[in-house]
Amino acid sequence: MKSQRSAQKMAGKYVTLLTNDNFEEIISNADKPVLVDFYADWCGPCQMLAPIIDEIAEELKDEAIVCKLNVDEARDIAVEFRVATIPTLMVFKNGENTETVIGTRPKDEIIALLK
Repeated sequence: MKSQRSAQKMAGKYVTLLTNDNFEEIISNADKPVLVDFYADWCGPCQMLAPIIDEIAEELKDEAIVCKLNVDEARDIAVEFRVATIPTLMVFKNGENTETVIGTRPKDEIIALLK
């Protein structure tokens, strides 16, 4: 339960928390671009990026799906997508990874990835 509570602190109202159980379904069934923030609770840059991700999720709630995936809790997915550094942001369109950026980025740059 502790990790679920800390994940909720790291995710805003419009952010979907991804897990091993729901990742494939959400990514493959999305009818709009999906932004996935690969993060960890202990990661300082991830904590700095969290409010920006929340803002993007709220602003683009009708145009994109914004998600967070805790790499400590979903290691298999992080390995599958070769996430070696966090934060890593990936954009999925039609179930395919179309963009990957590593590290914190300004809000407008992240929004541009989704357009």
